[in-house]
Amino acid sequence: MFDIDRVYNTQNDRVWAVDRADADKNGGTQQKRKFPQKVMVWLGACSKGLTPLVILDEETVDHTVYIEKVLPVALKYGNQFFGSDWVFQQDGAKPHSHHLSQKWCRDNFPTFIEKDRWPPNSPDLNPLDYSIWDQLVNNINWSKVYSKTTLIMELKLSVKKISESVVFESCACWTNRLYRRYQNDGSYLR
Repeated sequence: MFDIDRVYNTQNDRVWAVDRADADKNGGTQQKRKFPQKVMVWLGACSKGLTPLVILDEETVDHTVYIEKVLPVALKYGNQFFGSDWVFQQDGAKPHSHHLSQKWCRDNFPTFIEKDRWPPNSPDLNPLDYSIWDQLVNNINWSKVYSKTTLIMELKLSVKKISESVVFESCACWTNRLYRRYQNDGSYLR
């Protein structure tokens, strides 16, 4: 989720500092509007690159929107990159775990990890969460973002600036991260 006051991701937004003044200097305190204009986006990543950015402009993204707008993009680019030898992974968001989304995945993807076989909220195992979103956010020229339209334009420009090496490296370390998570009894990585 992105809004015109910058990115909204309370899970990943951290500022490491020795005191409050140092934290503020490094972006710790930022003014936010009460109801900023916002947009949800979806992006797929694999060792071969990124899918196109999908802008989900609806107020709510339910399983119907997910099936109609996101899954066909994932299928097209997975097949384009890997033919029929690949696995689709998603997290435990409600639109992803809905029985109709699961059925669509079963019926269309060569292989996918069903909702009961994957940790529901696993930022440690999602290259977008542990690497790629951060670069996308840092590529945005926030001084040009003053409306939903300019936010969408900046998001589209910024995704094109994501370094291929960042995508490759974040996907290449995935197996190691999975193994470390397994060794840690499923707990978050530190």
